[in-house]
Amino acid sequence: MSNQVPITPAGYKALEVELKERKTVTRPQIVEAIATAREHGDLKENAEYHAAKEQQSFNEGRITELEGAIGAAQIIDPSQFTGNQIKFGAKILIVDEDTDEERSLQIVGEYESNADKGLISITSPIAKALIGKSVGDSVPVVTPKGKVSYEVLEVTYK
Repeated sequence: MSNQVPITPAGYKALEVELKERKTVTRPQIVEAIATAREHGDLKENAEYHAAKEQQSFNEGRITELEGAIGAAQIIDPSQFTGNQIKFGAKILIVDEDTDEERSLQIVGEYESNADKGLISITSPIAKALIGKSVGDSVPVVTPKGKVSYEVLEVTYK
C-alpha cells in the first residue's frame, strides 16, 4: 500500500489513453519504420534504421513507465470531498500577498502534474505547504525563487 501513488480519475484515464495509443498505434508504426529502413541495406550506416530503433527504445521505456504508474495508482475522486480545507484534488485560488497576483491550482498526483496548466504535484513544495490549510489562511512557501506568502481565496472540489 505504501507504494501507491494518488491520482485523479482524469489523470488515470489520461495514462490509460496514452498507454493504449503507444501500444496500438505508435508501436506498430515504429515496427513498420524499422522494416522499411532494413530494406535500404547496410544497417551500420543507415540513419533511418538507427532513428527508428531509438524511437522504439523510447516508446518501450514509456510503455513500461505507464504500466508502472497505472499499477501503482490509487484513484482518488476529489468530487467526493467538501469543505474549505485543502486536500488532494482541491482546486485552489491563491493570491501572492506581495504582488497581488492570483493563481489557480489543482493538487494532483505526480504522474499528472503540469505546471503550465496549473496542475501541481502533491509532492511539490507549494502543495505540501497548502495541504491542510483553509480559505483565509496565509501560507508561506519556500520556492527556488525564495520565500513567497500566499493567501488562500477559494477551495473547491469538482
